[in-house]
Amino acid sequence: MNKKRVFSGIQPTGNITIGNYLGAIKSWVEMQNVYDCLFCIVDLHSLTTKFDPIQLRKSIRYNIALYIAAGLDPAKVAIFQQSMVSGHAELAWILSCFTQMGWLNRMTQFKDKAGKDKETANLGLYAYPVLMAADILLYNADLVPVGEDQKQHIELARDIAISFNRKMGVDFFTMPAPVIDDKVKRIMSLRDASKKMSKSDVSDFSRINMSDDENLIVKKIRKAKTDDIEGITYDPINRPEISNLIDIYCGIKNIETKTATAQFKDMKSAEFKDILSHAIMEKICPINRTALTILSDEEYLKRIIEEGKIKAQSVAEKNIIKVKQIIGALSHL
Repeated sequence: MNKKRVFSGIQPTGNITIGNYLGAIKSWVEMQNVYDCLFCIVDLHSLTTKFDPIQLRKSIRYNIALYIAAGLDPAKVAIFQQSMVSGHAELAWILSCFTQMGWLNRMTQFKDKAGKDKETANLGLYAYPVLMAADILLYNADLVPVGEDQKQHIELARDIAISFNRKMGVDFFTMPAPVIDDKVKRIMSLRDASKKMSKSDVSDFSRINMSDDENLIVKKIRKAKTDDIEGITYDPINRPEISNLIDIYCGIKNIETKTATAQFKDMKSAEFKDILSHAIMEKICPINRTALTILSDEEYLKRIIEEGKIKAQSVAEKNIIKVKQIIGALSHL
């Protein structure tokens, strides 16, 4: 019996945060023993916003090293760079011809990122969801692990797949399903708990980066916004900041919220922050050190990137050829 296929990826722009780790990479590590997994550095998506080519190259290499350091096994999964598999861009164009403008107009990500500058925003930012659909459908992925905020993108991928299948009279594209782990809480900004922790936030103190050292982690957690209420209680509505810190602790320690709140209920926030800082350092600093060691081995990293590309390409090439046959661009020889 064939394993179900999983696809997911993270943009290399900015630093991978503890939110990315807890919300995505940590669950990928668990999935690799159960599913046929492809985990991507979605570098083409990075071009939709302001970027530095030199920094982008560095980030791609570090992120691949971090994937491995966090526990992904290149022998079990494909770890690869999106732009090295041309089928992503090819399929994105083909699928754009099966995508209704009205669908894209409803996508919240363009509205959020473009803001008031919709007229000067680039086409890539607007068409971003079609490329994301191509990323998934190129491999006929069954499952896509995402956060709740990305669910709309998977629904669009399904709409596009249905549109293609119906118009071409085929049953080619698999209907991908989002995998949303209810146990994984959405990690919010350390400065404003109403916003998601983001790699692109102007304040570095809004997030914990996976590359942060011990001293910086302590500083950031100490400066993290809390409230003046005594004791540590979990109340996302009335105490969003302290609740966010509890979510981070529970994610790091793999424990239930009620276990953490029972442990810390009589503490002052400063005491809890010290414990949280230590827990974060204990988990992510060894991962970062391993990633830097991997990064220093140029030949090993180059081999992993090439092997990942070959694994992904072996699936992508077959599917893009079939798609071109279906639309009449290639003969059925």
